[in-house]
Amino acid sequence: MYRTCRGRACSPSGRGQRRAQCRCDDPRQHNRERARFGLARLSWSGKLAREAQVWADELARSNTMRHSTRAQRGGAGEILWAGSAGYYSPAQMIDGFLQERRMFHAGNFPDVSTTGQWSDVGHYTQIIWPQTRELGCAIAREQGNDFLVCRYMPAGNVYGQPVG
Repeated sequence: MYRTCRGRACSPSGRGQRRAQCRCDDPRQHNRERARFGLARLSWSGKLAREAQVWADELARSNTMRHSTRAQRGGAGEILWAGSAGYYSPAQMIDGFLQERRMFHAGNFPDVSTTGQWSDVGHYTQIIWPQTRELGCAIAREQGNDFLVCRYMPAGNVYGQPVG
């Protein structure tokens, strides 16, 4: 049922299935963005990807967009995305987070947004968080929606810490 999705939309893996799962195991977009700041490359973590898949499946099953608790994700950072099933590739999903760059300014978190709202750049700052070293993402589909979950270790967006 798992399917690697390098640059294309996920699709159900069998005839008549409503649900698709997809591992998006290509950290290149993340690492290109991190390189803009001279940051270390992220390594792919199968463990984080498996945990992300469990949560993506839960979001798809409940058709609800919500973060897991810090305890549920073992202290990992988490960013989420949802959209119409099959319409967006994994690369387009990640690009949505990277578009937050236009509202980002370097500083100590949470003072990192030109809008004054750190939530406008929170996905982006997790991606470029200097101390983060590992990444794992997964996608699940149900009820006409795709749900992307990415997990990061160590977590970013720590109050008072510099980013950018």
